[in-house]
Amino acid sequence: MPELPEVEIVRQSLLKNIKGKKINKVLVRNRNLRFKLETSFEKKLKNKFISNIKRFSKYLIIELENKSFCIVHLGMSGTIHIIKNKKNNLPTNTSFYNSPNLPENHNHVEFFFKNIKLVYNDPRRFGYFKFFSDFNSLKKKFKNFGPEPFNKKFNLEYLINYFKNKDKNIKNFLLDQNFVSGIGNIYASEILYLSKINPSIPAKYLKKNQCKNIVINSRKILRNAIKKGGSTIRDFKNTKGDQGNFQKEFKVYGRDKQKCKRFNCLGTINKITQSNRSTFLCEICQK
Repeated sequence: MPELPEVEIVRQSLLKNIKGKKINKVLVRNRNLRFKLETSFEKKLKNKFISNIKRFSKYLIIELENKSFCIVHLGMSGTIHIIKNKKNNLPTNTSFYNSPNLPENHNHVEFFFKNIKLVYNDPRRFGYFKFFSDFNSLKKKFKNFGPEPFNKKFNLEYLINYFKNKDKNIKNFLLDQNFVSGIGNIYASEILYLSKINPSIPAKYLKKNQCKNIVINSRKILRNAIKKGGSTIRDFKNTKGDQGNFQKEFKVYGRDKQKCKRFNCLGTINKITQSNRSTFLCEICQK
């Protein structure tokens, strides 16, 4: 599933390619996504100009000229592709396929602009679109979400207060969107490794300096991942059609039984399961 950095890469691509453009037509080929698309979806977006492309957590937010909004969640396998002309059917970003050509039977929603087409492709159909008529409606959607790691509210005081008397392990807290928005399984493992924190430790036992390291390293890891174009898992492509490069810098994720990369550490990376998700950690660095 694309996490915050990968969704941010898609946002940057959309901002560059469709901001200020008029949606001439919306074609829905399959309404049966994670949440069924309403029958009026096409009408609500047709002939609207796109004023901005934003992101919150793992959600893309398409802002329309009349201050209405359309959010997009990519789910597990949803991808967005920009087709610039009929002669070039290659996607300019995100592809989960070995072939550069899109399997059209999974093209569920298409947006038509002048000289450009945006295609939403989703084999598993866990992603979805939702229209909001005003900002207050949009705000309610995210009212129970925690702050993003980049938000000033995600600070030492916030973590210390949130973790008081909490038995849940710190890895699961990093995945809890009510606590912090946007961190997924890959980056949670990397953040905890960099912070030298065992993923299984109950949050209430974390020390002040450990909480501080989580704040600092969450931002550090995510910023670096965005800079590197995201992580290529299942052939993820960045805005230029190239693979993301952050996976080359993974210290623990996907490195089961391999040597720890930390200087002077003789540890080995172990894979464990927490809440049906894979977690990777160094047996020495993260005691």
